[in-house]
Amino acid sequence: MEQLNPNNIGASKWLILSGVILLLIGLGFGLTGAFQYIFPGLFKAYLSFEKTRPLHVSSVIFWILFAATGSVLVYLRDHVGGNLFARKASQLQLGFFLLAAILILSSYLMGLFGGREYWEFPPSLGTLIVAGWILFAVQVVGSIKTLKHQPVYIWMWLTGTIGFLFTFSESYLWLFSFFGKDIVRDMTVQWKSYGSIVGSWNMLVYGSGMYLMEKISQDRSYARSPMAYSLFFLGLVNLMFNWSHHIYTLPVSSTLRHVGYLVSMTELFILGRIIYKWRDSVTAAKKNMHVLPYRFLMIADVWIFLNLILAILISIPAINLYTHGTHITVAHVMGTTIGINTMLLLAVAFDLLNDTCRSLEPYHARIFRATWLVNGSLFVFLASLFLAGLQRGRWQMSTGAIPFSQMMKSLTPYFIIFAVSGVFLFVGFCLIVYPLLRNVLACYIKPRGRNLVDEVTLMSIRPE
Repeated sequence: MEQLNPNNIGASKWLILSGVILLLIGLGFGLTGAFQYIFPGLFKAYLSFEKTRPLHVSSVIFWILFAATGSVLVYLRDHVGGNLFARKASQLQLGFFLLAAILILSSYLMGLFGGREYWEFPPSLGTLIVAGWILFAVQVVGSIKTLKHQPVYIWMWLTGTIGFLFTFSESYLWLFSFFGKDIVRDMTVQWKSYGSIVGSWNMLVYGSGMYLMEKISQDRSYARSPMAYSLFFLGLVNLMFNWSHHIYTLPVSSTLRHVGYLVSMTELFILGRIIYKWRDSVTAAKKNMHVLPYRFLMIADVWIFLNLILAILISIPAINLYTHGTHITVAHVMGTTIGINTMLLLAVAFDLLNDTCRSLEPYHARIFRATWLVNGSLFVFLASLFLAGLQRGRWQMSTGAIPFSQMMKSLTPYFIIFAVSGVFLFVGFCLIVYPLLRNVLACYIKPRGRNLVDEVTLMSIRPE
């Protein structure tokens, strides 16, 4: 394992680190929004809820995009056994992504909008994301010389990389009057593009998780197994069709609904089964060598199981009619984003950034305790959203419904639990990532009292 080498922190790893910081920022804005549910008008003068929500959503999306692309670049370089094609492009990609994140979050703070849900920033800023992603695509596609006998994560990375460019561009079709002026066509394309975008970055995240499992177990069979390729093909179908459960209420082809429903039933199950079967092959010695990444992989597996249950339920048309647009949908999205994607990306982050300039071993016990805090808080957090969603679902399907404001006021007890558990969730994640950020900071800040032996050690290490 490489240790004490600040030269190991290149642009690809800075993408992951920047993503971790954006995760904390996103959690902070999310916590603010949770308290605004309890105290309407809180911070309204300078940080109203209409700003807090997109600040939270965009920050978390950037966490996934930054960390997923950085993970792919580092693992791909290891896979090809050398430098990536156009490896300097990662520095430009990092620059474009950082500029996009800064300008987009700043536009929200200044009250400058103009986009659609999830991409509520002025559309022109989307070109920065496209520019950074093209540079990422050039590195990925150019570094893979052949597709023969490639493991499944290579196919996942290629599909996710190309798929994101296509679907992100598709999400802006509303700018053309043919789509923007037809509400059914507009909403169909909007939700199709958003669902496919999630499917694209899931390909990057799941592929990185597969690579990490292979690295820990040193068993190359899992990434080449029929089950792994089943996950890939289902993920590909998911990317194209699973979004359809969002538009059950629109007058579209019933075939789309049926295909989307079937895909929803299977994809998470297969991913969970792969991780479950893989863990049986990992010896105690290998677990100890990769104790933190292994921990987060196991946490992700638990949340895959829990989210699978909810995904199955809300994909059933008769149930979806009651849950769509309620806090149950929010619970499913947050459970997937935090419980699965974030845990998988943290597993990768601790694998790639562990012992960069300072050993994380003294922090292991603290991080383990923090994972219990995070998972307990997340369970309560999602349960409160689920219960609030049940009550709202009954309200919106009731023939003699009370006024909306009165209904929302009745949900206050759930929102209080939601906000309090959110505080513990935020604290837990801060405790988890603090050692990681401090570890990297040690690469650039000379500690007091470092002796001559330390200087010689650093000078003798071969640079990357």
